[in-house]
Amino acid sequence: MAGWGVHANEAYSDSGGYKVAASYNCAKCPGYCCSYPLIPLKKRDVQRLADHFGLDFEAARKKFTKRDGEEPFAMRRKADPHFGKICRFFDTEKRRCTIYNARPAICRDYPGGGCGYYTFLMSERSSQQDPTHVASTWNV
Repeated sequence: MAGWGVHANEAYSDSGGYKVAASYNCAKCPGYCCSYPLIPLKKRDVQRLADHFGLDFEAARKKFTKRDGEEPFAMRRKADPHFGKICRFFDTEKRRCTIYNARPAICRDYPGGGCGYYTFLMSERSSQQDPTHVASTWNV
């Protein structure tokens, strides 16, 4: 996923009590944020997808989104062997976004205040006292 880089996360204390600036690399993630049950889009996101695929707005809306509760443009999802369901534009073999340059604003802004998967992974590694432990989830 070209453009995925290392992001700063909040500082944490290592075992020696020192403050360490944590960071994470999205390119090493299996796509946790792409598996969220709801990926809300804005009208401009649907138009960006339409432009990317050479469609008009209505065709893109029908093909790529669905209504989900109060959200008029929720990203459609597909089956994923790792998380159960995932964004329809996620390559489940390469574990990468297939529309990175046309991705929605919510994806562009993520992780905002921090990555949930990274926080979960660091917590699991700490509790297991194993810096290489890979945490698994059951989001089916």
